[in-house]
Amino acid sequence: MSAIYNIAVIPGDGTGPEVVAEGIKVLKSASAKFGFNLEFTTFDFGGERYLKTGETLPDSAVEEFRKFHSIYLGAIGHPDVKPGILETGILLKIRFALDQYINLRPVKLYPNVDTPLKDKGPEDIDFVVIRENTGGIYTGHGGATRVGTQDEIATQLMVYDRRTVDRCLKYAFELKKMRNAKEPKYADKPITLIHKRNVLTHCGDLWYRAFEEMGAKHYPEIKRDYNHIDAANMWFVKNPEWFDVAVTENLFGDIITDLGAMIQGGLGVASGGNINPEGVSMFEPMGGSAPKYKGRNVINPMAAIGAAMMMLDALGESKASQSIEKTMISVMQKMKSQAAGKMGYSTTEIGDLVADNLK
Repeated sequence: MSAIYNIAVIPGDGTGPEVVAEGIKVLKSASAKFGFNLEFTTFDFGGERYLKTGETLPDSAVEEFRKFHSIYLGAIGHPDVKPGILETGILLKIRFALDQYINLRPVKLYPNVDTPLKDKGPEDIDFVVIRENTGGIYTGHGGATRVGTQDEIATQLMVYDRRTVDRCLKYAFELKKMRNAKEPKYADKPITLIHKRNVLTHCGDLWYRAFEEMGAKHYPEIKRDYNHIDAANMWFVKNPEWFDVAVTENLFGDIITDLGAMIQGGLGVASGGNINPEGVSMFEPMGGSAPKYKGRNVINPMAAIGAAMMMLDALGESKASQSIEKTMISVMQKMKSQAAGKMGYSTTEIGDLVADNLK
């Protein structure tokens, strides 16, 4: 009997519904080819709903999401909604409530995709950033007093416990172990911890000690390295070929994964996953809602298609996932650019090309 996967779809704001539509088009083509079934249920959470109802994401929706195999997200962000409302009320709420404690960000340069890095090619840019996704500054510990006065004080604390750190590191080490077994070129490179332990002496020390202890005890065959976050930013640009699996805390990960997106060719091709290895995960293109392109059929859907590819891999449909990636590469080689409006094709034409070539 064919497997059936129930997918919650949040098209979201701006161009989110446009790129999600192309991702679903490709998912349907893959399911038909590889003999599994996908059932999609769409939810209208986002800026438009908030403006109409004042509601971001009710607790009942979170409970409903627990019944799905995965969540497929387009984009969250509306020009008429104050920054932070939708992000904390929808994105962070989902991540925390469903304990999606890993943010998985492949940074991979595909052939015929331009990178701003001089003399770097696909052989140089092929690594993964593991960002801890439910701790750190984003937990909201802190507050503000005397707001609006000259004596205003605001605090927001980086909070980590050993369990949260250890489970993130374990995921990273296991991924590195798998990549080492896959190809010798990965085994030659270390797993890299990124933090700022020379200044953030408490949280940084916790991460570093946990990293060294876990590596020495459970993964002695894996090479280890450490970068301060500022140094990592330099090396991402100067020597991206040094990296294979990088692991870091929440805030630093948020920043360096956007840098990673740029060196792999831009947000039009950057995909990510919010992973709960034991529960429900959520996959999304890394770009925002891009409201200026809404309704113009010019936005690049490759990042959303890549997110769909990652989702199938997480669901265990690895052959379908690999087939989508190969097809994406073949289509990218026909495109003039990955930038919106400069691709040589419309949004829907890109989706058609991937879906049709996949068949």
